[in-house]
Amino acid sequence: MASNSTKSFLADAGYGEQELDANSALMELDKGLRSGKLGEQCEAVVRFPRLFQKYPFPILINSAFLKLADVFRVGNNFLRLCVLKVTQQSEKHLEKILNVDEFVKRIFSVIHSNDPVARAITLRMLGSLASIIPERKNAHHSIRQSLDSHDNVEVEAAVFAAANFSAQSKDFAIGICNKISEMIQGLATPVDLKLKLIPILQHMHHDAILASSARQLLQQLVTSYPSTKMVIVSLHTFTLLAASSLVDTPKQIQLLLQYLKNDPRKAVKRLAIQDLKLLANKTPHTWSRENIQALCECALQIPYDSLKLGMLSVLSTLSGTIAIKHYFSIAPGNVSSSPRSSDLVKLAQECCYHNNRGIAAHGVRVLTNITVSCQDKDLLALEQDAVFGLESLLVLCSQDDSPGAQATLKMALNCMVKLAKGRPHLSQSVVETLLTQLHSAQDAARILMCHCLAAIAMQLPVLGDGMLGDLMELYKVIGRSATDKQQELLVSLATVIFVASQKALSAEVKAVIKQQLESVSNGWTVYRIARQASRMGNHDMARELYQSLLTQVASEHFYFWLNSLKEFSHAEQCLTGLQEENYSSALSCIAESLKFYHKGIASLTAASTPLNPLSFQCEFVKLRIDLLQAFCQLICTCNSLKTSPPPAIATTIAMTLGNDLQRCGRISNQMKQSMEEFRSLASRYGDLYQASFDADSATLRNVELQQQSCLLISHAIEALILDPESASFQEYGTTAAAHADSEYERRMMSVYNHVLEEVESLNRKYTPVSYMHTACLCNAIIALLKVPLSFQRYFFQKLQSTSIKLALSPSPRNPAEPIAVQNNQQLALKVEGVVQHGSKPGLFRKIQSVCLNVSSTLQSKSGQDYKIPIDNMTNEMEQRVEPHNDYFSTQFLLNFAILGTHNITVESSVKDANGIVWKTGPRTTIFVKSLEDPYSQQIRLQQQQAQQPLQQQQQRNAYTRF
Repeated sequence: MASNSTKSFLADAGYGEQELDANSALMELDKGLRSGKLGEQCEAVVRFPRLFQKYPFPILINSAFLKLADVFRVGNNFLRLCVLKVTQQSEKHLEKILNVDEFVKRIFSVIHSNDPVARAITLRMLGSLASIIPERKNAHHSIRQSLDSHDNVEVEAAVFAAANFSAQSKDFAIGICNKISEMIQGLATPVDLKLKLIPILQHMHHDAILASSARQLLQQLVTSYPSTKMVIVSLHTFTLLAASSLVDTPKQIQLLLQYLKNDPRKAVKRLAIQDLKLLANKTPHTWSRENIQALCECALQIPYDSLKLGMLSVLSTLSGTIAIKHYFSIAPGNVSSSPRSSDLVKLAQECCYHNNRGIAAHGVRVLTNITVSCQDKDLLALEQDAVFGLESLLVLCSQDDSPGAQATLKMALNCMVKLAKGRPHLSQSVVETLLTQLHSAQDAARILMCHCLAAIAMQLPVLGDGMLGDLMELYKVIGRSATDKQQELLVSLATVIFVASQKALSAEVKAVIKQQLESVSNGWTVYRIARQASRMGNHDMARELYQSLLTQVASEHFYFWLNSLKEFSHAEQCLTGLQEENYSSALSCIAESLKFYHKGIASLTAASTPLNPLSFQCEFVKLRIDLLQAFCQLICTCNSLKTSPPPAIATTIAMTLGNDLQRCGRISNQMKQSMEEFRSLASRYGDLYQASFDADSATLRNVELQQQSCLLISHAIEALILDPESASFQEYGTTAAAHADSEYERRMMSVYNHVLEEVESLNRKYTPVSYMHTACLCNAIIALLKVPLSFQRYFFQKLQSTSIKLALSPSPRNPAEPIAVQNNQQLALKVEGVVQHGSKPGLFRKIQSVCLNVSSTLQSKSGQDYKIPIDNMTNEMEQRVEPHNDYFSTQFLLNFAILGTHNITVESSVKDANGIVWKTGPRTTIFVKSLEDPYSQQIRLQQQQAQQPLQQQQQRNAYTRF
């Protein structure tokens, strides 16, 4: 019965099923725990992690863990094992347990059981709780005692617990180190137990003395026990200890290289290579020139391909870091340090054409990294070697569909993109190689090669035109099957064609793409290609594709979504007809575009749902509409100089008011309004940027470009018309478009630079406002609108999802009810929060700290007005907290001296690792009613009663006089 009743809570939400609140859900699981059937009890226990995920606040987690501790205390070993698994799965929620003492007391009572399995489970439970009870001496004592047990299960559990406590507690690590040393060196300890005890030493890094003693012990072990297993475990523990303590890393690298060179056993060599790779990733700056040279010499001499592959993978990792600069830097005693004569280059050149794909790939990667890193040296021969090596690897891997070949191909293609970016003069030959190989390659390889071509064309758009012919030929001859690979290839090829076309697609290209899509593709493929067209600014193509999909979707929301995309594409297509100097047609184009945008925003609003509100999309489109309207208004304002010239008395009015601009008539005020409007739009774009914490960098850059467009026009209005004397052009210096990541950004930067040059040339030449000034502004608008808008990834797809859930206490039962507080007391407001992530947490940026802002405003006043200091009238506080395991909490002391109802608003924002603040929300509101304290109320009533007889006496005296 209990299991059936919990299903409504645990089922996925969002399909009309009524969810239970936290207390009800906990009560339902509690029923299962109290059941007489073991199966129902176990089912209730294993459902707890889902409950913690759904309601991750301390009040519920504390209650739930206390119930689980009771089950652990009185249940059988199987139930205890279930509770242990739940505790290990819910590790990040452990610190939310409020009654830690009571929880540990219930768990710890089982350690005195006569059953060694129960004791073992308890030890594992204590080990899992080490993060919240690191200094519990009774737990330390039990672990030490259990290490001497005669039961193997209990000893293994004690080893697990010892490792966890050593990682958390310095005192425990110092205390247990000698005990472990004795056990490892003791003759009575079995070898398999020694192998389990040695890894505990990796946690002895709390201070230098402890780390040094652990190193000495490990050094003795490596020397005293030369068996393969012991050497492998000891060396790996040695490496992990060095990586944590940092100071001994260079010594550890030398030790591993020594074993790699001198030890004949393959397993030991393999372990040495694995650990060297770990240190190369973690601390590449600690590698000296001698270390890399020694590794190169080993790789040149080794006859085994598998070991050579491992060594080359270490070298290829190092070649992408600062270590490669150390290797080629000229040492004081070494005059000739030429890259061409070094062993590293010799090894890489030797391996480039190796019959093992992996070795060849790492060899090529080393050559590529050297070529790109050492820009100051003449490396013509190395460049050619790198290009030829990449070409041969491409030919080899493009004919093979196996996963290994695909992984190697990815590495080679990454090297190609890096080489094209670092050495642009090599890009032409790289692109030609890719295009030649595309025709004969397998479909899986073709997809990866298309991605590579798109990446190169984005960096170097000049290569795009040369690609187009080959790509179109290939698009025509793609196989007619509807397999997943073919569909993926259609999308990848179309993307490269859109990138290569740069500006507008020709009718022939569109016809070929549409013909192929009609014959072979499914709806999802068409949508992905349309999405790429919108991203690259090919809106006419996108509109036709969205139109063809409208009748193929099953959901009303999807229909409205596709319809809105179709309308937006149509709206942007209307702006392609803009022409310079033709302002009347520009007005009609913008008006036509606005008509479709308004239709699209209505559809977009209809497509949004409570679970998917499309807030970024709606705000982005609203801003685009307002920007187009502002452009339209500015063109009309510029035209008003012709249609409504200044009156004859304008000069006199200007002299009277002392404002020279008034001689231009009404256009001066209109220009001022336009400038303020553009600044307001720029501010709104800034707010949208700050609210888009989960957006990818390309989308954020797009929003930033829109903001810069608004600032550019407002600056142009100010520099040309409103205040030409004080206008400065230094802060708007020419921005190099060479570093732009997309064609859209390049074109926008080019327009910005051109407009700034025009404005600067006109500035102070002519007195404002002349037709030259208005023409410059109108041309700037037309130039900005002629660059097709790019709808970036975040408009269609959210790869990262981050949200914050706040809980305030005290909180009223009913949200509309106020919390009662006496005016002579302060309210302690506790704010707790949980950071919730999607499937890819921290993909673009991570939360470093959460900023909580609490403010209160008086809504309605009750009682008499008293003179109260201004400080007591409002509350405005801010605190910054760092979340730990996605949880944070803090408290605020609020003062409500004024009687009446106050509105408290708590708003959260986040700070990422780069120190940028993002206004992610949420915003929570509660009401507080400030009441007069009883003592003050009593005194006030007594004063009123004392004043009444006096007032009556005064009235009687007045009557008698009368």
